[in-house]
Amino acid sequence: MALAMCPLCSDDEDIEVVRTLDGGRRLVKHRCGYEWEHREPTVPQRSLLRSFNDLKARFPKPEDVDPQQLERVTRLKEQYLAVKPDFDPDVAAYWSKYQQIFSPDGLWTCDPRALKDFANSEIGARPGNQATFNSAWNDMGDTAAGEATRRTIEYLLHETDDVPLEDRLEHLLSGTKPFAMTGFKEALLTRVLCVMYPDRFLTILKYTTEAGGKREIARMVYGLELPAPESVNWTRGRLILWSNDLLNDLVGEGFANQQHAAAFLWWAKDQPGGVQ
Repeated sequence: MALAMCPLCSDDEDIEVVRTLDGGRRLVKHRCGYEWEHREPTVPQRSLLRSFNDLKARFPKPEDVDPQQLERVTRLKEQYLAVKPDFDPDVAAYWSKYQQIFSPDGLWTCDPRALKDFANSEIGARPGNQATFNSAWNDMGDTAAGEATRRTIEYLLHETDDVPLEDRLEHLLSGTKPFAMTGFKEALLTRVLCVMYPDRFLTILKYTTEAGGKREIARMVYGLELPAPESVNWTRGRLILWSNDLLNDLVGEGFANQQHAAAFLWWAKDQPGGVQ
């Protein structure tokens, strides 16, 4: 389903499919309670692979950064790395624990409360307020909510069909998978990826947000304008992963881990001389 946005709140988080209607329409509901009809654009099946590759080829690349801007960031990086941060030693142990829990075997044998605890933990990456997830969990109970959360994580990480990770992420975000756990959205799904692929994923859990997501950081630090999230063809799942990989390539080596690199980007976006 194309990215839906609540007409009242201008918010695209926690939108659920109430039911499917005729003609490719869906009745969707935002967490505020407002319901409306949303139509998914028809895309010819034969053009999906070409469209995916074409969009990825046109996504901004490290070489698109202005050389002067890149020199500025290099100077900031040298300044930042001159002072080593004091990292929480509990992060590595916590993430190692959840790498086991999210493994194919651990996912279906763990205590369901461990999944709820993960959604509300700030160790290593802060997902923000998870009121929608917690409310749904409490309404469903540990057993049903645990199963829905397991199936969500399983589809994200262990789906055997030939579906790219960015499109599996989009399926969970857009509501096309009926088993997806309510409220287990972008921040939590990205946090799962950070835990399971710690060398790839920066601990910046939103693509765009007023406080500064990947899109804002790309603009303010590197002067790159990334696609708007409401663009149907790009899809939120693709934007999330491709922007992460872009920033990961740009930030380069020299950091202790991806939390360290993300902390630098958060710091760099607020330094004088950046692009607003």
